[in-house]
Amino acid sequence: MLLLLDYFFVLFHSALIIFNLFGWIHPSTRKAHLICVLATGGSWFILGLFYGIGYCPLTDWHWRVLEQMGQTYLPESYVKYIISRLTGINLTASLADQLTLGGWLFALFTQIVITVRKKRKSGKL
Repeated sequence: MLLLLDYFFVLFHSALIIFNLFGWIHPSTRKAHLICVLATGGSWFILGLFYGIGYCPLTDWHWRVLEQMGQTYLPESYVKYIISRLTGINLTASLADQLTLGGWLFALFTQIVITVRKKRKSGKL
């Protein structure tokens, strides 16, 4: 069961990260993308006030599964972990954090620009 949960978290969390980065591209996914990007930011910065900035419940739950599987010394960053696990590339924690925040900010900014342009074009702004 733990192995299935591990694979689930790898697939689901990775898909969510990819969606957060690129969900703004297709018009039909933009509303869901905005919700996901804002939920991610809320987790990092609001829940982060209680659990540490950058807190993600998916990472927390996955780490619990991996610890029950006997893994130790898990990194703070899920992005660092998943890149290492999937590609063997070992990023520094600082670089992983910078890429994570930069990617999130890029996606959020892009989503905002697209939304504002659409509202202006339709005369609703």
